[in-house]
Amino acid sequence: MNKSNDGPVVTYRAGQNFPEMPGNRHTLDENASTTEPAKLLAVFVVDTDEKELTTPYKSDAALE
Repeated sequence: MNKSNDGPVVTYRAGQNFPEMPGNRHTLDENASTTEPAKLLAVFVVDTDEKELTTPYKSDAALE
């Protein structure tokens, strides 16, 4: 199951894919199955000068 930004919770099945734009924030990432393991293949397409592929999330409370 996946939820990005303010979007709905989506359950993906084997063989499905989804794009993810720069700056997306995941608020839910978990395996929908209680019996089968999940596998995910991530492919990053970036400029060759890019050094960071992910950005740690800092909540508003952490900024105070």
